[in-house]
Amino acid sequence: MARLDYVAEGGEVAERIRARRGGRLTPLDGVLLHSPPFADGWNSLLGAIRGASTLPGDVRELAILRVAELNGAEYEWSAHEPVAKDEGLGVEQIGALRTGGDVSVLDARQRAALAYTDAMTRDVTVPEELFRALGEHFDEQQVVELTVTVAAYNMVSRFLVALEVGR
Repeated sequence: MARLDYVAEGGEVAERIRARRGGRLTPLDGVLLHSPPFADGWNSLLGAIRGASTLPGDVRELAILRVAELNGAEYEWSAHEPVAKDEGLGVEQIGALRTGGDVSVLDARQRAALAYTDAMTRDVTVPEELFRALGEHFDEQQVVELTVTVAAYNMVSRFLVALEVGR
């Protein structure tokens, strides 16, 4: 159980969240709805990341899973592992995202995204060499979208872990 009770109200914000999620609210939504303005902004941002990005889906989900792993957000991992599979990541590739996993099963663009995700999450500062490597695989819009994805899912994971959502 989360540190706060889940809210399951039927207000406009909850309805917008349900619309994005196919008619349901998750435990994460239930905690966020303690602050409808924040829940609404969160829903808009994460909706854009998941639905309006030009970033390849496998790379998006790779970044999300890696952030979940690095930050100990098992709820986030569980929510995104099936999505990662739907986006084309295989069991070995998903396993590579766990600490100590064999990253040799990832292709060059996935390894570049993984290194960038690690730097952003662990150190915040990204070395120039890692940043330049992204340009070999992603255009500028996709670099921005990857950066926002990693930053946003660091926010998600830290919220989940701090409030023990899904436990």
